Amino acid sequence: MILLLALAASAIAADPVPFERCGYRIVQSYPHDATSFTQGLFWQDGHLYEATGQYGQSRVARLDLETGKALAETKLPADQFGEGITRWGEQIIGVTWQNGIGHRWSIKDLKPLGTFKYDGEGWGVTMVGDSLVLSDGSSDLKFLDPVTMAEQKRVTVRFGGRPLAMINELETINGQVWANIWMTDFIIRIDPATGNVVSLLDLAGLKADAGATGGDSVLNGIAWDAQKKRLFVTGKYWPKLYEIALADCR
Repeated sequence: MILLLALAASAIAADPVPFERCGYRIVQSYPHDATSFTQGLFWQDGHLYEATGQYGQSRVARLDLETGKALAETKLPADQFGEGITRWGEQIIGVTWQNGIGHRWSIKDLKPLGTFKYDGEGWGVTMVGDSLVLSDGSSDLKFLDPVTMAEQKRVTVRFGGRPLAMINELETINGQVWANIWMTDFIIRIDPATGNVVSLLDLAGLKADAGATGGDSVLNGIAWDAQKKRLFVTGKYWPKLYEIALADCR
């Protein structure tokens, strides 16, 4: 986090690529399963969909917003560490951390539809146009064909002109890629064409408000309700999920 703040300060001073900095306000909070090691999150047709990690505990689930309880779920094999998920048509596509194995599930009933392989680690995934975008903890975003998983291109995420690593959970909102930066209180908005960070969202204090403790209980999980224009965020092992709005942008 200190490094990212330093990069922000230098970026503001040098201003090689202008960016916006925003705070937040809490619109509403909801219950969240405090045993969930949240890795992926998205909103679809009135429900949240969440992927969780940890060996033997990884799952993909449809959640009730008001209670935080799973309405349906499918567990991953015990030897796989679940990571991000995204919707593609009538499928949910998810990746695993170091297994190089991805999964497809029916969004209707979460039944498995098959698996696929990819190179490297899997952290977050989202759809940008017709491409599946994958983060792997580095500063690169990989653009893949969602049918064949063949790599189409890579874009390096840059903040203040410098590559920015630890890109984690991803969500696409109005054509921009929003991403958690692992082990920080920051979400960034990325121009997927250039990789430049165009906005920095500082969510400092939200973890404390949630009552989350422990080094692993970091901010992770971004979901966008496009119909009602609602932005949801949560974290690993957080007992709360939040609807937030951007504030004090400058």
